[in-house]
Amino acid sequence: MKRVFFYQTDIGDIGIAENGQAVTELYFGAATVPPDAVQAQTELLREAGRQLLEYLAGRRRQFAVPLAPAGTAFRQRVWQAVGAIPYGQTLSYQEVAQRIGKPSAARAVGNANRRNPLPVFIPCHRVIGAKGQLTGYLGGLDIKKYLLGLEKRHGVF
Repeated sequence: MKRVFFYQTDIGDIGIAENGQAVTELYFGAATVPPDAVQAQTELLREAGRQLLEYLAGRRRQFAVPLAPAGTAFRQRVWQAVGAIPYGQTLSYQEVAQRIGKPSAARAVGNANRRNPLPVFIPCHRVIGAKGQLTGYLGGLDIKKYLLGLEKRHGVF
């Protein structure tokens, strides 16, 4: 059974879902939440929410909750590489493709990022275009820009 709980943040309501063992999805706003999800705050969601709010306040660089994003083996490889991008830094889609050993797969990396069910926790906002331009983001480019600016401002503790 999927449980979800919403937190009010500076970038709007953010829902976090879990499956009883790990965090599985993050939702920007309520419109994308599956209708069969139960809205309840569990201990895991409370901890994930606390860490998310700390991150958004500039007091946390890494998350320490179990994550279980559903996706193909390729997407999992991309998300693992994206998760390894250090706080405050960015990589291009091409650089991520090279890191996973698929140098010609920049477009596929972009598609995997678009399907990232855990934005922020798996920081796909840190992936940008080859010339440094901001490209698509599930929460919108304004949120991507906000998150990158947040990390730039709080890059050194």
